[in-house]
Amino acid sequence: MTRIGIIIGSTRPGRIGDQVASWVRDLAAAHAGDAADFDLVDLADHALPLFDEAVPPARAPGRQPHTRRWAERIGSCDAFIIVTPEYNTAPPAALANAIDHLHQEWGGKPVAYVGYGVFGAVMAVQKLRAQAGVLRMADIGPQVALSLREDFVNFADFRPREPHTAEVHQLVDELLAWAQALGALRTAPGTVHQQA
Repeated sequence: MTRIGIIIGSTRPGRIGDQVASWVRDLAAAHAGDAADFDLVDLADHALPLFDEAVPPARAPGRQPHTRRWAERIGSCDAFIIVTPEYNTAPPAALANAIDHLHQEWGGKPVAYVGYGVFGAVMAVQKLRAQAGVLRMADIGPQVALSLREDFVNFADFRPREPHTAEVHQLVDELLAWAQALGALRTAPGTVHQQA
């Protein structure tokens, strides 16, 4: 079964990303049925410090216990949905830092985005797409862009508009197709991302 990690990209007190991520998980699980398992990956549970490894992750796996735990969690996923707000046209620093802690664990896997903000976190997602390319991830499809003005009550209580349901379904369909195709490539003999 394909395992999809739904990463909650905000760690701040009072965040609303957990509401969005739970909604995505529930819609995705109902839509995909037995084809996939959707796992919430909450950055707040990992408490990663600012990157503190002596060697960049592209050269060697991390040695710190927190990096190893994070690598195990991310390495167990076949694909990702990143749920992110937008802070000053960028994703949260905690999310960028979590991505920077790893390298191999991201490669050869597809990633999709659900953004929320005044303008749907479109600019934050563009920056994440650039980062995904460097990590050799497959950056798929249009994002689900949630508006703080139209999809939340008082900017806090999540009430998504109905068209977003179909957008999540489409995102899940594309993500699963890419995960299956890339999974076969990752495990093929002689490929860069062949798993041991």
